[in-house]
Amino acid sequence: MTGPDGRAPRSAAPVLVLNAGSSSLKYQLVVPGSGEVVAKGTVERIGEDGSDVADHTAAVRQMTAELTAQGLELASAGVRAVGHRVVHGGPDFSDPVVITDAVVDQIRDLSPLAPLHNPGAVAGIEAARAQLDVPHVAVFDTAFFAGLPPAAATYAIPRELAERYRIRRYGMHGTSHRYVSRAVPGLVGRPLAELNQIVLHLGNGASASAVRGGQAVDTSMGLTPLQGLVMGTRSGDVDPGLHPYLSREAGLTVDEIDTVLNKQSGLKGLSGVNDFRALQELREAGDAGAELAFGVYVHRLKHYLGAYLAVLGRLDVLTFTAGVGENNAAVRTAVLVGLEGLGISLEPARNEAASREARVISPDGSPVTVAVVPTNEELEIARQTLALLALPAP
Repeated sequence: MTGPDGRAPRSAAPVLVLNAGSSSLKYQLVVPGSGEVVAKGTVERIGEDGSDVADHTAAVRQMTAELTAQGLELASAGVRAVGHRVVHGGPDFSDPVVITDAVVDQIRDLSPLAPLHNPGAVAGIEAARAQLDVPHVAVFDTAFFAGLPPAAATYAIPRELAERYRIRRYGMHGTSHRYVSRAVPGLVGRPLAELNQIVLHLGNGASASAVRGGQAVDTSMGLTPLQGLVMGTRSGDVDPGLHPYLSREAGLTVDEIDTVLNKQSGLKGLSGVNDFRALQELREAGDAGAELAFGVYVHRLKHYLGAYLAVLGRLDVLTFTAGVGENNAAVRTAVLVGLEGLGISLEPARNEAASREARVISPDGSPVTVAVVPTNEELEIARQTLALLALPAP
């Protein structure tokens, strides 16, 4: 992908997308216009005992070495910018932003809202800025939901408390929901502005959104990623009274309860496994716990689907995305069975067909189009990065 001068031609110049966690650094070189993935990889076990990767600075160096080993020198690859995934933008960030020292401080200040995510993002940003002399942009998972209507974003707690501690529904997976909801119009041949959509992002983490005319009007995750749907290890919605109950009756601390609900619940808590493929194997073997977990998972999805139908008033397109949503026909069938009276149905052959392409899986002429659209958060981050910097997409 190099020209006569050894550099990438401008038409193929990529954006480097980084997703830094506490112990990992995922990277992808993406050409925003075409969506071509030039290279990708993950540096793991950052800072862990016995690891050769001491910190995020070492992780960026290892990423660079891995790319060099593939014949991709970042200095000559024509990287135009670095786009960083940041989970929580809090009330401060409703759009992508060029990263400065002040922005890094603000992202760090938001760590109490995402203690498992934002500190790792900060470490990755600081390491990458020190080693890669190009513009850096932060793209926030919460940004797509920053404009939720006040009635949807507000918790019914004392207003002074909410304002002081920045408590509201923020939502997560916004980069995915934005990408998918904007891909749907091209699939169905209708303008974005006239579509009422529900997007179900179903992976190990899971969330739902209601989108009217391209604007999110509701979403299932809340102040943190714990609220909403049943997930791989997260409980999703529980009675808030569960926390003091477990404290009194089980003697658990706040941190222990947080660990139970975030890391030991969901599918794993009910069945012992959090991978959907393993869950399906247990179900096929007649495991009662796995069958219950599947039923609870599907029931919660139906619950949110019905709620968002009421919020929107009319539904045009329902879309499944992410690992489970894109690949598990049994989940899609179970969620939609019995909804024919609402104009929602599947065409079995289309639903069962294996494909990596965006596709319609409902019968022709259905009142509600049901679709599967593979998400691409890295491409969305790359495109938002270029848009903010006013660079033409190659």
